[in-house]
Amino acid sequence: MTPLDNKFPNIFERKDSRKRTRLYTPSLTPGEKLFDDQPEKFQGKEYRFFDATRSKLAAAILKGISQIGIKEGDTILYLGASHGYTPSFVSDIIGEKGFIFALDFAPRVVRDLVFLCEKRKNITPILGDANQPDTYKSRVTQVDIVYQDVAQKNQAEIFLKNCNSFLKKGGFGLLAVKSKSIDIAKNPRQIYMEIRQKLEKEITVVDFKVLDPFEKDHCMFVCKKK
Repeated sequence: MTPLDNKFPNIFERKDSRKRTRLYTPSLTPGEKLFDDQPEKFQGKEYRFFDATRSKLAAAILKGISQIGIKEGDTILYLGASHGYTPSFVSDIIGEKGFIFALDFAPRVVRDLVFLCEKRKNITPILGDANQPDTYKSRVTQVDIVYQDVAQKNQAEIFLKNCNSFLKKGGFGLLAVKSKSIDIAKNPRQIYMEIRQKLEKEITVVDFKVLDPFEKDHCMFVCKKK
């Protein structure tokens, strides 16, 4: 078996037998399976396979994003947490000293988040609308990272509102953009350019990657608060 190489803090990669790059995070809860995990052991430690076809964050890493800003001990506001697949890996990355405020507006998926949070003590679920940060302001502290994966027409505006409300100065923001939720008829590249122009009026864009073929018509922006 090929060895693990450190990609980012608590994110590792190795080549499989077909020379494809696979990403892994060290499991925060060894022996526990989440989302049909098949944990693997390297040098006596358990790791989880971080699937780029199921996570835009993993896709961005495999597409060569230069940095993600997420490290052990960080506090994170995760907007659009859904059932918790990517948040569970972010939970591995930040470790026991970090914390995730995992927000979604759909009661059914927040119920799934509740079950995940019973296993992961560094995550708390929040039922809320990311477009109205004032409604959950009393439940969220200032954070090191704002991560957003929200399929709304005004994705950039939602992201900036939450960065302005919760992101510490010098903190990182990661915005996953779904172009078809903004305009199904427009070329995705044009949409990405327009989103970038909106972002750069208020925040520094550090890097940008189109996520095809892992996530069709999606991109990821990495930003830093001035």
